[in-house]
Amino acid sequence: MKRRIFYPLTLILFVVAIAFIFIRYKNKTEQTSFTLKERKGTLAESDEYKRTWATAARLKMVLQEDPGNKKSMLALAALYIQEARITGDYKYYDMAAMQQVNNVLQSDGDNFEALTYKALIYLSQHHFADGLAVAEKAKGINPYNAFIYGILVDANVEMGDYKKAITYSDSMVSIRPDLKSYSRISYLREIFGDYPGSIEAMKLALDAGMPGDEGTEWVRVQLGHLYERTGDLSNAKMHYTIALEERPGYAYALAGLSHIFLANKNYAEAEKFLLMADSSINDYTFKEELVDLYKLTGQNDKATSIAKIVINDMTKDSKEGLTNENIGHYADRELAYAYLKINDADKALEHALAEYNRRPKNIDVNETVAWVYYNQNRADKALPYLEEALKTNCKNPLLLQHAGLIYAKVGDKEKAKLYLQQSMKNNANIAEDLKEQSVQLMKSL
Repeated sequence: MKRRIFYPLTLILFVVAIAFIFIRYKNKTEQTSFTLKERKGTLAESDEYKRTWATAARLKMVLQEDPGNKKSMLALAALYIQEARITGDYKYYDMAAMQQVNNVLQSDGDNFEALTYKALIYLSQHHFADGLAVAEKAKGINPYNAFIYGILVDANVEMGDYKKAITYSDSMVSIRPDLKSYSRISYLREIFGDYPGSIEAMKLALDAGMPGDEGTEWVRVQLGHLYERTGDLSNAKMHYTIALEERPGYAYALAGLSHIFLANKNYAEAEKFLLMADSSINDYTFKEELVDLYKLTGQNDKATSIAKIVINDMTKDSKEGLTNENIGHYADRELAYAYLKINDADKALEHALAEYNRRPKNIDVNETVAWVYYNQNRADKALPYLEEALKTNCKNPLLLQHAGLIYAKVGDKEKAKLYLQQSMKNNANIAEDLKEQSVQLMKSL
């Protein structure tokens, strides 16, 4: 009798357990079902946005009818990746894109397009070593695709293997000479100190693009930055202005124009354009520039408040990566500079070294560690990192000024003078306080 009761009871418990698992799975799926977010401001008014919205709706409908449609999953992933670039909402759209990519890879682990997107998303999250490994796997599957070589260029640059980045750049441009390959050549030339060559390549990239496209106007803004670093503010302003005409409300062009106003000591307009940029997309860079502007104009409380917001937000994003493999943006280098802005050099060093441990050959990371040690009054500790940062003969005026100040601090007047002279040679558009500090130091050398 007891056995007769036991078996039906076991069956009931089993059914209940299965139902519970199904409900949990269903809820989890619903919670991680991503949709296109509403854009804001001028970004919501473009025809491009209407086309993007229609495409996303069509792809979602296809996937509802055919959940295993890999082509639509990958198309949706590509759409999310592009939307992240346009809106700056990388945290949300990286998760959205990674979900689609992983769905494809679960049933087709060697899918070239899915691996390419996964590598790209990893780079977006600053998981550079992971991105490099996935990109190498993708290249093994298809070694004749220009786009994968572009990802390999970016990943190797970030990991500090510049010679390999050049090799991959040559492969990329030989397969497809276009905006993406020329812009990478430009960046590599800049890393190796060739600003005229960098500007030439970026012009080729610009000519290869379609005016108004996000990628084209990004290149135009990068060309403006190159002109800023070489002291040609007139050309920089021209390109930022054109970018705004071709793509109204483009945040990076607004920020570029704020640099020009700042150089001309028009602080009110500089603040206005930075605030417009900051309100249109999510990018901590704009807030960090606002911190510098407020410090320069004596609004220290305002500067500290914004710096703390940046630190809190970046820290939160990083910590979320511990519980969800599809998000978690490494931002230790950025956090190091953010902590320096509130005069917490100890926390800055903690983050600078964390980034260094991930990619010890990258020149920008080494510059960060050196600069943090300088701000701790430990210039002797900064020297080996500074020398690594200078290994490519990069002529970035900010790096050269940091080098001059560090060498002066350790008593090497000859090198200090050399690097400070180089940094001021073209009157590059860099922070006023740093420039004034260098001018005063030169007088004493």
